This record gives sequence, C-alpha cells and structure tokens, in this order.
Amino acid sequence: MLRPQRETDHVWRIPRNGEMRVDGVIYADRALVEAMDARVFEQVANVACLPGIVGASYAMPDAHSGYGFPIGGVAAFDPREGGVVSAGGVGFDIACGVRTLTTGVAADDVRAVAKELADELFRNVPSGLGSTGPLHLGPRDMDRMLEGGAAWAVKAGWGHPEDLERIEDNGRMDGARPDLVPDSAKKRQERETGTLGSGNHYLEVQEIARIHDPAAARALGLRPGEAVVSIHCGSRGLGHEIGKVFLGLMAREAPRHGLRPPDRELACAPALSELGRRYLGAMRAGINCALANRQVITHLARLAFDAVLPGSLLRLVYDVSHNTCKEERHVVDGQERTLLVHRKGATRALPPGHPLLPPDLRALGQPVLVGGSMGTPSHILAATPDATTRAFGSANHGAGRALSRTAAKKRFAGPDVLRALAAQGVTVRTGSYAAAAEEAPGAYKDPDAVVDVVERLGLARRVAELRPMVCVKG
Repeated sequence: MLRPQRETDHVWRIPRNGEMRVDGVIYADRALVEAMDARVFEQVANVACLPGIVGASYAMPDAHSGYGFPIGGVAAFDPREGGVVSAGGVGFDIACGVRTLTTGVAADDVRAVAKELADELFRNVPSGLGSTGPLHLGPRDMDRMLEGGAAWAVKAGWGHPEDLERIEDNGRMDGARPDLVPDSAKKRQERETGTLGSGNHYLEVQEIARIHDPAAARALGLRPGEAVVSIHCGSRGLGHEIGKVFLGLMAREAPRHGLRPPDRELACAPALSELGRRYLGAMRAGINCALANRQVITHLARLAFDAVLPGSLLRLVYDVSHNTCKEERHVVDGQERTLLVHRKGATRALPPGHPLLPPDLRALGQPVLVGGSMGTPSHILAATPDATTRAFGSANHGAGRALSRTAAKKRFAGPDVLRALAAQGVTVRTGSYAAAAEEAPGAYKDPDAVVDVVERLGLARRVAELRPMVCVKG
C-alpha cells in the first residue's frame, strides 16, 4: 500500500517513483493523514504522472478521494512543456465556491426569528436535487450569463455594482466561450440559475463567534456577535454536463496525443491542443455560471432578510471558487512561468500586495472562506505573505469528508441529525432526511484541526470563526 513519508509535523511526501514526474506532497498532521483513505495517496501519485506537471502534486489537509484528482488536490501544468488540462482536476461542479456577507444584524436578533427566517429563506432559495429557480434563460440570455457571470446578474438587477468588487476576477472570468458549452449543458441550466442544488451545498446564517485578528476583521466588516450569511454552491447541472462531456472526449482522444494516464478518471488533453482550448473555453463559461448563480441567490437572500428583519444590509465580504483551473504566473525553480493551476476542492490564496486583490484588501491578503457542515464552525482566513511559496498560493476549502455519503447514511438517521442540531440551537430546513444524514457533522473531519495545519504551514491565518444558527440545506 502506498504511504507518504513524514517530512515534518505537517508535511508528508510521496517520493517520485515509477511514472511519477514530480513528488507528491500532503499537507496534514499525523492524525489527519492516518484518517485519510488510501485512495488519496494513490490519486496524489497518479496526478504526479501527468505530462507538464511542475513543482509537486499537492493535497490539502481536508483531502479525501475524488474523481481522478483527490478533493483538496492542487496541481500546476506548464503548457509550453506539454502540460495538460484535466476535467477531473477541476471536477464536475465547476467553480463551486463560497461567498460570505455581513448583515448588520445582531446574532441574538436572528435567533429570535430563526424559524421564520429559515422558512423565508427556504421558500426564496430553491434547494435540493433538480430544483428550479426564478429565472428561465432562453438561448440569448443563457449565452450572456455564461459570458458575463455575476456582472451579467448585477446588470440584470440581481444585486449591486459594489458586489463585484469583492468577487474573484470581479465576478467575470475572461476567456469564456459559451459557444463551446454543450447544448445538453445549457438545457440543464435553463431553470437552475438561482438554486442551491443538492449535496454539501447550503445557505447558512452564522454568528461571528470569535475574532482572531481584530485588524483584519475590521477591514472585512466583521464584528463579534453579529450575523453573517454564507452561500455554498456552484454551476449546477451545467458544470456537471461540461465535465461529463469533456471527460468522454478527453478519454477518446488521449491515444491520438500519446497520453496514457494511470487512471481513466485522469483523462486529459494537452492544454495547447484544440480539445484543450475548447475545454478551457467551456470551463470558463462554467465558472461564470457559478458566479451568476451565487449572485442571484444573494439577491434572493436579501429579499428574505428584508421580509423578516427589515433594516438588515447584506454586504459582500468575499466570494471564492474552489473547483477551477486558472492561468496564473508563478515562480518555479527561480523562473516566473505561466501555468494552468488546477484546484479541486482547494481555494486560491493570494498574498498581501497581489495586484488581483481589491485595492481595499490588498494589504490584508485574500480572504479564504472555509465552510463548515451545519453543526460545525466555518472559518474566515486571510492569505499570508508566504502563501505562494507552497502549492501555488492555495489553501483548503472545508473540513473534508471523513465518511462517504453512503457510509454516512448507514451511520446516521436524518431525523436524529436534525433533532441534535436543533438541540444545539441550529435551525435546519431541508427537503430530504437522506440529505441531512449524508451531511451530518459527524461525516466530516474536525475543521479546527484542518485550519490549524493551514495556519501552521503559513498558507493562511485565522481571522474569524463562524457558528451556524440557520441552515438551508441542498
């Protein structure tokens, strides 16, 4: 069985061997490594075999096995050296991510109307498998959405122009090619913009329970004892269809490019090939779909708050995606190079001073939003000056699953999960007991342990801890 070797208390290495082109590196403490399923290490090693990979094949401390790449995996490829783009390295839920908004409302005021607010949010924001939303996008509006992202949504009246200042890439990914998105993907998205979907997606109202960095918290508008709203979702059926279609194309065309990945799930294409360029264009449109989706949901959440808590003001703290492939400049072996950085279940963490950060956050470093799971804390972190020295400026995106969804449903009963959360003061709305069982807090790793590793490695530092009060579950 493949096992990583301990290098330091928080760095574990799989030395390059066999077909591996670089080492595998796992960022975790001993307890987290021992809790990881063996498939994680196999997948880290398999990714290290892909052409054009540079640095190492990385896994964050929340890593668990996924499709091809581990969830929590990071890998960068140099197109000029035959580097590939992998649909499995992005994932099916393209640009799934988190955005957090302040409310200006005291947490105690939310608790006083928790049931009413939960009902209003549940009515306003459709959730669950196959859910449909308030928008019906015809062909022209579909392409405009895929081209414009959150900027399209704001222009259409679903938010405020200032929202865009706190979204990665100002709410719109350049290079999107709606014409390359499969018709089957567009068909699935006709009624899904403005919906949470299923799985681990949620809309959660949280209390700012603890401030670790007062200066950073002030810069982000975070005040202890106030409520915030966090939204976790992605590109819905459109992203899944893009992933499915292009994975099939990559698998079929691999022999023509001389590619023999160690796992079929790692089907890929040279980034500079026609297929590679087509995937990148479609994938970037998928990113814009996710950004538009979270923007529309934000508008719907604002309407719900206005109905239950008049005078509340939901202001965007930040929005980050954690299933992406982005073209970035990084220093490798002393030379700055243009790379395609795949982050699957990992968040970009830009250091202080980075030109892509909003001017008012440039001194702080990029906010890193780490989601919890109904009954566990979420965290707001900030990238450090050393963030780009490890894993190409990346950090974790959550706690990571400790149990598969199947195992969670065997161990937990949905009604019991909801009763336990209610006893903790968490009001949950979900359309499925099965969803509650799958996403039980006990199905996930300890988020504090994961964040501790991230902080000790210098990837990001703690700013604030958020505790759930109301959760609308996908």
